[in-house]
Amino acid sequence: MNTIIEPAHAGTLESSDAFVRVIPIEEEGIVIELESSVCEIYGDAIHALVLETAQAMKMNKIRLIVQDKGALDYVIKARVQTAILRACGKTEPDWSTL
Repeated sequence: MNTIIEPAHAGTLESSDAFVRVIPIEEEGIVIELESSVCEIYGDAIHALVLETAQAMKMNKIRLIVQDKGALDYVIKARVQTAILRACGKTEPDWSTL
């Protein structure tokens, strides 16, 4: 399991991108806060993608704040992965989990 050592972020608030913040929390689990310009249509799918990505990276005790501006799935996934890696203080990912 990866451990968050500091808050981190990845992405921008530009159109077709997502800004993801990672914050350590005390309670068990993965908490996701989603704000999206397409939330009514794709909110459930975005939430599921963020959760799946965090779980694949074996995360726990983490809050992910996602501000989506219409990003495609692969962009959201890359932003979540990058923010988590930065929060864990890692520069090289474990490619087997990605």
